[in-house]
Amino acid sequence: MTRYAFVVIFALLIATLLLCSQASLRSIKPIGRTVCVFCLSLIIPVFGNMLIIGTGKRGVALVGYYMYYIGMDIAMYLLLRFTREYCRVRDTKTRKKRIVPIWLHLLFTVDVLQLLFNNIFGHAFELQEVDAYGKSYFINIPHLGVSIHRVICYSAIAIVIFVFVKRAIKVPMLYKERYIVILFTLIMGTLWQAYYVFGRIPIDRSMIGFTILGLMIYYFSIRYRPLRLLDSMLANIVSDTKVSVLLYGPEGRCIWVNDPAKELTGISSENLEEISNTVTTLFGDINSIPEAKEVEMILGTAPNERCYMVAHGRFSDRYNMDLGSYVKIRDITSEKERIKKELFAANHDALTGIYNREYTFKMISDRLKQQTLKDYYVASTYICDFKMFNDVFGREFGDAALIQISDWLKSYADDTCIYGRIAGDTFGSCLPKALFDQEVLEKDLANFKVKMGDTEQRLVIHIGFCEIEDGDRDPSVLFDRALMALDSIKDDYRKHVAFFDKKIREKMIWDQEISSQLDVAIAENQVVPYLQPIADTSGKIVGAEALVRWIHPVHGFMSPGDFIPLFEDNGMITDLDKHIWKSTCAILSRWEKTHPDFFISVNVSPKDFYMTDVLAEIVSDVVEYDIDPHRLRIEVTESSIMRDTEDKMRLLEEFRKQGFIIEMDDFGSGYSSLNMLKDMPVDILKIDMKFLGKSNDEEKADIIVKNVIRLAEDLQIISLAEGVETVEQFERLKELGCHLFQGYYFSKPIPVADFEELVSKS
Repeated sequence: MTRYAFVVIFALLIATLLLCSQASLRSIKPIGRTVCVFCLSLIIPVFGNMLIIGTGKRGVALVGYYMYYIGMDIAMYLLLRFTREYCRVRDTKTRKKRIVPIWLHLLFTVDVLQLLFNNIFGHAFELQEVDAYGKSYFINIPHLGVSIHRVICYSAIAIVIFVFVKRAIKVPMLYKERYIVILFTLIMGTLWQAYYVFGRIPIDRSMIGFTILGLMIYYFSIRYRPLRLLDSMLANIVSDTKVSVLLYGPEGRCIWVNDPAKELTGISSENLEEISNTVTTLFGDINSIPEAKEVEMILGTAPNERCYMVAHGRFSDRYNMDLGSYVKIRDITSEKERIKKELFAANHDALTGIYNREYTFKMISDRLKQQTLKDYYVASTYICDFKMFNDVFGREFGDAALIQISDWLKSYADDTCIYGRIAGDTFGSCLPKALFDQEVLEKDLANFKVKMGDTEQRLVIHIGFCEIEDGDRDPSVLFDRALMALDSIKDDYRKHVAFFDKKIREKMIWDQEISSQLDVAIAENQVVPYLQPIADTSGKIVGAEALVRWIHPVHGFMSPGDFIPLFEDNGMITDLDKHIWKSTCAILSRWEKTHPDFFISVNVSPKDFYMTDVLAEIVSDVVEYDIDPHRLRIEVTESSIMRDTEDKMRLLEEFRKQGFIIEMDDFGSGYSSLNMLKDMPVDILKIDMKFLGKSNDEEKADIIVKNVIRLAEDLQIISLAEGVETVEQFERLKELGCHLFQGYYFSKPIPVADFEELVSKS
C-alpha cells in the first residue's frame, strides 16, 4: 500500500470524526458535548500523523510531529474528562462528580510548553530522513522531552484503564458490555501505538487505533442501545405485570407466555400450545379484533362473571419485517366494580340508597327532553315538622323514618318511575298517572307510622302533585310547583294530598308580578302609610298606627293580605318597612307645628331583625327628619321576640336608650310567656281583643282582660286595647283600667289627609 493510500485513509478518518462530533453536539444526552470535544481533539494528532506520512519535506513533517505530540496531550486530557462523566466518578467525601485534578491540568500544560520549546533547545526530538516507498520520510529521534511526554500520556491512559476496569467489575452483567468494549479498544489502540513507537516502524499508523477508540466512544455514548438489557428488563416487566401476555412468532406459533396467562387458563405446565388454544377457546378468535383497540369481553355468569379487556398487535423491525405478534388480556373486574360503586355513591343518597337530588333531576330532565313523560305526575313528598321529630326522638330514629319512607316510595314504583331524596325532609318522584290512586294514598298516609325496635311513632306526610305539561323541561320548576301545592294543606293534618291547580298557578303568577313591581311602587309612592287613630280614655285621638296600603295603578286599592304574606315569605317586607318608616318620619316632621304631641307607631317585621340593621335604619330616619324619637313608637309582635329572645331584648333596650317607646303587639295570641314579660323592655302592651270574641263566656273574657290590664299596670306598662269595635267594648275597657284604644269604633285605617281632617273636627 502506498503512502498516498494511507493519506486517504487518514482523511476519511478525520471526516468520520467530524461527523461523529457534529452528531454528538446535536444529541440530547448530557454527555454529548464532552464526546463532541473529544472527537474533535483526535483530529489534531490524526492530521499531524497524516502530514508525517504524506510529506517528503522536513518542515511539513516537523509541523506534523508538533501537531501529533501536542494533539495527543489534548486528547488524553479530554479522554480523562470523558471517563469522569461516562463512568460517573465521584468524590468519596462530597459524593459530587470529581473533576480532573488540577495537577493534571498543570502537567499537560507544562508538557505542551516543553514540546513547543523543542524548536529552540532541541531537547524533545529531532528528525532523521530515511527512504520509505521510494520517497523521503522523516522519522523522529526521541530525546528526554518526548520520553516525558510519553510517560504523561501513558499515565493518563493507565488511569483511564483503571477506572474502566473498576467500573466494569462493579456494574451488573447486563451493563458490562458498554465498558468492556471501550476498555478493549483503548488497550488495543495503546498497544498498537506502542508497537509503532518502540518498534520504530517507518510508516506510523498508530492513530488509526485511537481513531477507532473515538468512534467506539461516540457509539457507546450516543448511539448504543443495550438490547440485551432492554430485552431482560421488558421480560421482567411483562412477567411481573398482572396483565396476561402471550407472544407469537411470525408463523403464528406461541413462543412465550407470562405467569398471569397461565393463571388465566389454569394451566401451570410449559405447554405453550395448550395455553394458546385455551385462550382461543375462552375468548374466540382474537385476531378479529382491530389492532391497537381493546375489546371488553365477559366470561361466566352473575354473580361469578369476570370482565376482561382483550387486545392484540404485531411487532416489526425498522425495515417493516414481521417479527411476530402479541395478545394482552387485562382483568378489569375489580376496576369495574370500583367504578360501579363510585358511580352509585355519586348518584344515590347515602342513607336511603335511592337517587340523590342531582341524579333525580338529571333522570327526569333526560326523559323530558325525549318527551317521554306524557301523562305523568311530578310529586314532592314532605315530612311535616321533621326537625322537631328529629329533636324529640333522636337522629337515629329520624334516619329510620327516612329509610322507611324511601322503602314506601319503592313499594309504589315500577320500572317507569323515577324517585329520589331531594332534600333533608323532602322526597321527589315522577310517576305515571295510571299508578296514582288518591284514595289508597290518603289511607296509607293517614296511618303512616315509623317503627324501630319497640318504638312506634306516627309521622305526618304531605304530598304535592304537579301535572307535566307540554313545554315543561326544568324538573326543579315542576318540583317547586308540587311544593307550592302543599301550602293549601300545610295546616291540615287530616288531608295529605294536594294538587298544583289553576288557582295556585294564578297565585304564583300574581306573586311574581307583584314582587317585580315593588321597587317601582315605592319609588312612585303607590305604597303609602294609612293611619288608624289611637284614642285615650276620653275618646280623644292622641296618635295613630301606620299601616301599609298599596294603591296600584291597575289593580286599584290592594288589601295588605294581597301582598304582605308574600313579602314576609320572600324577605321583601324589609324594603316595604323601610319605606313606611321613612314616610312616617316625614309625616311627624310635618306635624311638628300642628300636632307636636301626636305619636305614630310603626311595625317592625320579624324578618327585619335578620335582614337589616333596624336600629341604625330608624335612627337614621329620625335624624334626617329631625324629630323626637319619643313620637315614633316601635311596634313588635310577641312572636318575633320569642325567637333569639336575648338578642332581641338587647336591641329593644337600645331603642329605649335612644328615646323610643316600645309596643308589644298581639299580646294574648298564645305565644307569650308571662314569666318572660317581667324581663321584656316594653312600654306599651297591645291587647288583642279578637281572641276574646271567640268565647261564649263573656264573664271569663272580662276576667282575662281585667287581669292582663292589672298585670300591665303592676309592671308599669301602659295597656292599649286593639280591635275595639263598639261603644260597649270601649266603656267596659275603660272600667277595667285600660289606657289607650284602637279599632273601628274610632276609625278604620285612613289616608293621612283624612286622618288630619278627622283630628281637626274632633
